Amino acid sequence: MRDPRITQLAEVLLTHSCRLQPGEKVLIEAFDLPTPNLVNALVQRASELGGNPFVSWKSNSVLRSIYKYGSAETLQKMGEFEASVMSQMDAYVGIRGAENTSQFSDVSGEQMERMQNHLWKPVHIDIRVPKTKWVVLRYPTPSMAQSARMSSEAFEDFYFDVCTADYAAMAKHQEPLKELMLATDQVHIKGPGTDLAFSIKGIPVIPCAGGRNIPDGEVFTAPVRDSVNGVITYNASSLYQGVVFDRIRFEFRNGKIVDASCAGQTQRLNEILDADEGARYIGEWSLGCNNSVKHPMLDTLFDEKIGGSMHLTPGNAYDSADNGNRSTVHWDLVLIQTPEYGGGEISFDGQLIRKDGRFLPENLQPLNAGL
Repeated sequence: MRDPRITQLAEVLLTHSCRLQPGEKVLIEAFDLPTPNLVNALVQRASELGGNPFVSWKSNSVLRSIYKYGSAETLQKMGEFEASVMSQMDAYVGIRGAENTSQFSDVSGEQMERMQNHLWKPVHIDIRVPKTKWVVLRYPTPSMAQSARMSSEAFEDFYFDVCTADYAAMAKHQEPLKELMLATDQVHIKGPGTDLAFSIKGIPVIPCAGGRNIPDGEVFTAPVRDSVNGVITYNASSLYQGVVFDRIRFEFRNGKIVDASCAGQTQRLNEILDADEGARYIGEWSLGCNNSVKHPMLDTLFDEKIGGSMHLTPGNAYDSADNGNRSTVHWDLVLIQTPEYGGGEISFDGQLIRKDGRFLPENLQPLNAGL
């Protein structure tokens, strides 16, 4: 018998996130899933809605071999093939499990850059993100439970509770923050190892309540590209391209990261930032406001939503909140400002808006619920 939570999640993904309509084509791309249950549920529900589901089932172990040993021509041809498929889709559901979260750790930076240029960018940055109704999510696995420091059963319960949240209520509570950010010019962020300022004037603000990521709970925009000055020290570890980065610190001058360091992986960090000109500029700034997610677990889709957090993202800007920055990189790096993680302050045009992770204006109080 199918777990009813699988059916509920499939419903959220197709009717809320992708808004699948009769006749539309949806690509369901699955990586390292322990069972096909969710994919089967998505195929069934998409068909019931009158859609046309297509499935791509992938192994990260196989992808590691391709990324590690594949020539530029191989990766380019793969990119052309997958781009031809993606260009025919109206919607996309990407589900990622992980037998080993460090599967790509021994793939060289040069090869990962080839993959980004020839495969990721033409398929996902150029087509999927701007041209389809897409949603991405993780799937609960023992490795995820271990990263979250939870038993497999407890993590599974947590996962389904968070992923099937009341997204309509979340969207309602995010609206006042959206309006406040739209009216803001200067942002100032302070905290341990952090004193950073930039402008968000004239950049669109996008509230996220289950439309693109599951779980969700953030409101994002982008800094004016050349306005970022100061220093930031991130306190959540990040798993990127199979490598764990700790205590990343950036120093900015007129928008550009002029100094970058971290614990033990500074060379790899700078290799990523040197992928192209845009990788050393910021493409997104976002406030996390899903208070059911409280602690980092080396999974960006969860960590960037942590209540009381923010992320400042080197690399490509989204078309929906575009500051003009373009890059093959889009790396969401998280700073948590709750007291447990050292606290911090965010001010808009000189007014203190959030302190130690809690919003201060009266109309933003619903965003503090459960924090």
